[in-house]
Parts: sequence; structure tokens; C-alpha cells
Amino acid sequence: MSNKTPSHGDAGEPDLALRPHSLADFIGQEKLVSHLAVYLGAARARAEALDHVLFYGPPGLGKTTLSRIMAEEMGVNIVMTTAPAIERAGDLASILTALQERDVLFIDEIHRLRANIEETLYSAMEDYAIDIVIGQGVGARTVRIPLPRFTLIGASTRTGLLSAPFMARFGIVNRLEYYTPPEIARIIHRNAALLGVAINEEGVILFSERVRGTPRVCNTLLRRMRDFLQVEKYPCLDAAFVEKTLTTLGIDSLGLDVMNRRYLEILIRDFEGGPAGVETLAVSLSEDKETLSDVYEPFLIQLGMIKRTLRGRVALRRAYQHLGIPEPQAPNQGELL
Repeated sequence: MSNKTPSHGDAGEPDLALRPHSLADFIGQEKLVSHLAVYLGAARARAEALDHVLFYGPPGLGKTTLSRIMAEEMGVNIVMTTAPAIERAGDLASILTALQERDVLFIDEIHRLRANIEETLYSAMEDYAIDIVIGQGVGARTVRIPLPRFTLIGASTRTGLLSAPFMARFGIVNRLEYYTPPEIARIIHRNAALLGVAINEEGVILFSERVRGTPRVCNTLLRRMRDFLQVEKYPCLDAAFVEKTLTTLGIDSLGLDVMNRRYLEILIRDFEGGPAGVETLAVSLSEDKETLSDVYEPFLIQLGMIKRTLRGRVALRRAYQHLGIPEPQAPNQGELL
């Protein structure tokens, strides 16, 4: 029996109804999914807990969804939390001791775990036990508490912040890549049917090219499309309606939204194309620097519009071309990271 328990912090997303519930229904990431099917099948056959798993990559690509699916495929419970929600070793101990044999513990943003929490996890992951200090001063003593054999699934957008000893304790490490337009098109067909939205092939093709290769963005925009469709009483999401609605929502021909374009405009106009430090850009954009690094920059880098250098972020030719801004004669390209 599988129970999904989104406790100890909200690691969920608003599109639960659109999420697939099995590997067979999961679209995209085909090589990763095929490998997971082998690992899950072998663990089930041996009636053992799956090895600890780390998923990494840009946000919105399916790390949480895959974790839920893995628990369902194993027929076990999943407890979901986020790293910032685990403030003390006692918080972690209460979560771990409540797990049952072969259960899954999912920690989102695992790169944000505090150092003492990460160290506590070392023995939990390797020895399936944790050491708790009872008392204070000279009378303090350490008690080892055994744990059931569980599976830790961590999700991260920044593996560079994970220590090498921590990374080494994950037996299965996988990167999720941006989706191709044909993969996104399959997701649109599936989820439009679930939402009861009529859409034709021209609309699907246009839509699939404008969602930044990210299923989460696709699902969010599809729900907004449904709203416009219902209010305007339009028969289906054809290419004309998709174009008009995306323009209204501020999504341009490459799928960049208002914040993406504002990032590029500030980098180019205010900082002469860079190099500009991420902290400086974050202040200029009134945004968190982690959000810039984890949410906005990966796709801009994928498109070849910016690059990260040792001296800061630098705008590339395609960014100037997309915004219609003349490129300087000799831009300062900085030194690559």
C-alpha cells in the first residue's frame, strides 16, 4: 500500500492531478526512466529497500514526480520534506524514527541542509542508525537508535553545494535534462485531455516550443490557457489562440517571460553586458540570488544568451539579437568558470 505524506514542509506542486503515477505513464527522461525501472524491479524482487537516490537538474523537470512514482512502484510510503524545514538534528531524528521498513524519505533542495544535519544523515544512510546525545556537560551520553532500512531520495538544483562525502553515499545519481518539443507535445496532449481542453496539432506544436522545455511551466500555462478558453468561449487551443494568449501572458517566441527578459535587459543596459556579479544582479532585480541561479539562469545558458564567468555573468550575442539591442564592438567576456 502506498501513502504519500507531504508532511514536515511542503515539497509539493499545485499540479498533482496532472502528475503521472507510474513509470509507464512518465513522459521524457527515457534513459533515466529505463534505468530506474531496472533498479526498482530488482529491489522489489529482493524485497529490499532501494539504494539512496539523488536527482539533480533545473527546477520543474520532474524530480518530485519521479520520487512519488518510485514509492508507488515499490508499494511503500513516502514522507516529503524540504531541507530548510529540518532545522535541528532532533527534527531529522523524529522523521527517520517514524519511517517503516523500505519507506522513502524525499528531501527537496537537499543542498541546503545544514552541516550538522548532513553529518547526522551519514550514519543513517550507511548504518541505518543515528546517534542521539542525551544530557549536557560531563553527564552527556550518546545513544544509538537503530532505523529501518529506508531509501533517501534527494532533489537538488545545485549539486556543487553538496559535499563529496555526502554525494558518495548516494548509490543512484541522475541528472534530469530539459525536455525536447516533441516530448513536451506528448505532455500537452496527455494533460489537455485530463483538463478537458480541446487543442489541435498546430496549437500543440506552437505551445511546445514556448514552455522552456519544462513540464512545470507547460502545466501552469496550460491551466491559464484553459481559463482564457473558457472565458472567451473559444472552441479549441489552435495556433492563433495559443499565440495570442502567450503574448498576453508575456511569453515571447523563445518562451522567455517578463523576468527572463528583464534579467537580460538589466545585464545589457545597466551593466554593459557584464561581467556582473549575481549578487549585484539580484539587488537590481529585487530577487533572491538563489532564484536567479537556480530558476532563471539555467535556461538562458541553455539558449546561449548568457554565460557564467569568474568575474560574473556576461550577455552573449544571441541575447542582444533577441532583444534587438546593438552588440558592442568588443564586449568584455570575462574569464569562464
